[in-house]
Amino acid sequence: MSPLSSDPQWQALHGLVDQVAERQRADFGHIASSLKPDGSLVTDCDRWSDATFADGLEQIYPADGLLSEEGSTAVPQSECCWVVDPLDGTTNFSVGLPIWAISLARFEAGRPIEAVIDVPPLRQRYVAVRGQGVWRNGERLSPPGGPRHGCSCASLCTRSLPVIQKLPQRFPAKTRMLGVASLNLLGVGLGTMLAALEATPKIWDLAGVWLMLEELGCVIRPLADDPYPLQPGAPLGEASYPLLAACNEAEFQRFLPWGQALLTH
Repeated sequence: MSPLSSDPQWQALHGLVDQVAERQRADFGHIASSLKPDGSLVTDCDRWSDATFADGLEQIYPADGLLSEEGSTAVPQSECCWVVDPLDGTTNFSVGLPIWAISLARFEAGRPIEAVIDVPPLRQRYVAVRGQGVWRNGERLSPPGGPRHGCSCASLCTRSLPVIQKLPQRFPAKTRMLGVASLNLLGVGLGTMLAALEATPKIWDLAGVWLMLEELGCVIRPLADDPYPLQPGAPLGEASYPLLAACNEAEFQRFLPWGQALLTH
């Protein structure tokens, strides 16, 4: 179990995540989506999940601020704050693909110190605590130490796929696209992916999984602007942070040309 397992606030937080995950499982396959101004999809379940997290976190951590995809996207002025993606993978969720996640992280001094990624369709929950490690359903995870099971795959986002198709050299892995940024990146930490490339992730896509990859000894680096530390008051609704993650430094360097190509194509 994680070192916070006996903390009453932490227990209440997990009860809140349980509530949201259960509602999402119930809504899956029975809910329509609409377009947001930026062209991305949103559902009533996204909005309900966001509002539920906002209300719940205010009760559990009353001194903490909140930045979320469907709510305020400015960095709070409080000493600690939460960055929440209430439903990462809305397109999958809305069209009936059972791959989505809930991602949230608590920040102190602009950097993540605790994180939770819940995968409702798989009933898996990942927890990270800075300096303490990562757990899946209460069982501590070991660093990947390189690819497992003869892994030769890398995760891509939709926007990075055209880039690798344009470069003359052959991409050094099979490609996988889950349509869920947090899970694309988490695969590196789990040893199922050599690397993961994200072209336009937002801070709420990165907040939880970034800490998990660091705690698992992986390499995760921005390809342009560094998201950390978060600056109080900064408007992050439109900010994207291209990045590359890899299971070790050697693999990071091997995939880096494709990461750099994101910035020039």
